[in-house]
Amino acid sequence: MSRIGKLPITIPSGVSVSQKDDVITVKGPKGELSQHVNPSISVEIEDGKITLKENEELMKDNLKQRHAFHGLYRSLVNNMVVGVSEGYKETLRLVGVGYRVSNQGQVLEFSLGFSHNIFMVLPKEIKVETKSERNKDPLIMLESCDKQLLGQVCAKIRSFRKPEPYKGKGIRFENEYVRRKSGKSASAK
Repeated sequence: MSRIGKLPITIPSGVSVSQKDDVITVKGPKGELSQHVNPSISVEIEDGKITLKENEELMKDNLKQRHAFHGLYRSLVNNMVVGVSEGYKETLRLVGVGYRVSNQGQVLEFSLGFSHNIFMVLPKEIKVETKSERNKDPLIMLESCDKQLLGQVCAKIRSFRKPEPYKGKGIRFENEYVRRKSGKSASAK
């Protein structure tokens, strides 16, 4: 049995959880999310708590996979509950001379030192805000109730210019530490 999978999930006020067949739907003030759950995991919703248990009859030949599913689906359902009640936020910082970003609605426009600008259309589930101040790095603030989608979009944005180790230029997360390398050094013989 998974240690993470055993933990019950408390349902906060204002959030409703329903189950139909193998699909769990969570509704809250920030939005609505649904997740398919493998039949080897049974879900019980009672007394303001969600409990996930392994179904002993299914997947007898692959117990390790069943244990892994137990922890995985507990984490996914917990992320949905937290997402629709509180939401998730991520901030990206553009470090580099002349690096700029602006948004018009759901379209981000990046100027990252290439010969052309990069345009990215964000999904409608993500709220975006850009901030550019003098003598400060431009910021991109992203907010969503879907943790997986938010992480995927942040990874895509970061892939346009990953932080390089010599000057530290690139797109990085707000609290990310970039390990710096020393450049060429002259040695006396």
